[in-house]
Amino acid sequence: MQALDAMVKEARQLALGEVVPVPAATAAEDEVARQLQICNACRYCEGFCAVFPAMTRRLAFPVADVHYLANLCHNCGACLHACQYAPPHAFAVNVPQAMARVRARTYQDYAWPPALGRLYERNGLTLSVALALGLGLFLALALALKGGLWRTIPAGGNFYDLFPHNLMVGLFAPVFLFAVLALALGVRRFWRAVTPVTGAVAVSGPAGAEAAGDIARLRYLDGGHGEGCHEADDGPTLARRRFHHLTFYGFLLCFAATSVATLYHYALGLPAPYDLPSLPKLLGVVGGVMLMAGSAGLGWLHLRRHPMHGDAAQRPMDRGFIALLFLTSASGLALWLARGSAAMPLTLCLHLGAVMALFATLPYGKFAHGIFRSAALLRFAVEKRLPNPAAAGGE
Repeated sequence: MQALDAMVKEARQLALGEVVPVPAATAAEDEVARQLQICNACRYCEGFCAVFPAMTRRLAFPVADVHYLANLCHNCGACLHACQYAPPHAFAVNVPQAMARVRARTYQDYAWPPALGRLYERNGLTLSVALALGLGLFLALALALKGGLWRTIPAGGNFYDLFPHNLMVGLFAPVFLFAVLALALGVRRFWRAVTPVTGAVAVSGPAGAEAAGDIARLRYLDGGHGEGCHEADDGPTLARRRFHHLTFYGFLLCFAATSVATLYHYALGLPAPYDLPSLPKLLGVVGGVMLMAGSAGLGWLHLRRHPMHGDAAQRPMDRGFIALLFLTSASGLALWLARGSAAMPLTLCLHLGAVMALFATLPYGKFAHGIFRSAALLRFAVEKRLPNPAAAGGE
C-alpha cells in the first residue's frame, strides 16, 4: 500500500509540475563526462551527429547534460571508427558504448514506476517472451474450457465468437492506458530535467518542424557522412536505418489500422473482421509485413554487431523488444491467414498474448528510447538556435 501511495504521489508531482530531483551521478555518467572532455579538446567528429555540436556548447558535463547527450546519440558507431583515442589507446574513448550505458540508465531513472524499469532492464528478453507466452496460455486455457482450441468458427471466422468485443476492450484498454500514462510521466521527468540545461526556453515552430523532420527521416542514422552505421566491421551500411524505417512506419500503420477499426466499430457500426480491400485490413497487412521485416532485420543486425558498439548488459532489453515486435506482427499476419480454419482459436490466443505483453512493456523497453530520443532532438533544435554560452569571448 505504501508503494502505491508513493506512485500516486509522484504522478501528482509530475502532473502539477513540481520539482522532481535529477538522479545522482554514477560511474557510467562520470565515464561519459571524462570521454566528452577529451572529445571537446579534439572535435574531429563535430560534424557526425547532433551529439558533438551540442557537446561544444558545454565546458562541463553534469548529470542532466550527460543524460541529454546520451539520448541524442544514435549509436551509429561513426565516431568510434574515426577516433584516434579509441581502444587500445590509453584514453580508451568509446563514445557509443559509454552513451549506451547511460541511455539504458535513463530509462530506469525516469521510468514510472521505477521498479518496473529495473526489472525489465535486467531480464528483458526472458520477461517479454515469458509474458507473451504466459498470457497466450491463459487465454488458450480459457478457450479450451469454453469449447476447444482446435475448431472451426462459423460465420466466416469471426474472432468475437471466441472473445466478445467488450471483453477484449476490458482486457486491453487498462494495459494500454497504463502504458501511455507511464510513458508520458517518464518522458515528462526527462523533459523537465534536461530543459534547464538546454536553454530553458519553449519550443518554437521552426525548432519543432526541424526536429520532426530529423525524427521522421532518422537523419542521424546516416553516420554523419550519408553512408550509414557501422555494424560488424569498419564498413558503413544503411541497413540499420532502413530496418528502423520499416519497423517505425510499420508500427504506425498497424496502430492506424487499429484506430480506423475502432472508428468503424463505434462510429459506423461496422464490427470486425474486415476483408480486403477495406482500409483497416490494408493498413494492417502492409504495416504487419513492414513491422515483421523490420524487426527481423534489426534482430539479425543486433546479433552481428561488433561488441564495442553497444552495451552488452542492454542486450536483453533490446532483444526483448525486437522479439515482441516480431511476435506481434507475425502472429497478426498468421491470424489473418488462419481465419476460418481450425487453427484460428490458438493463433488468436498467441496474437493477443503478444500484443498485451508488448503494451505492458512499452514504457520500460526499447520503445522508450524512441520517445526519449525524440525529446532530446526537440531540445537540441531549440538549443542550437540560442547563443553559444561556451563560445570564445563569452558570447
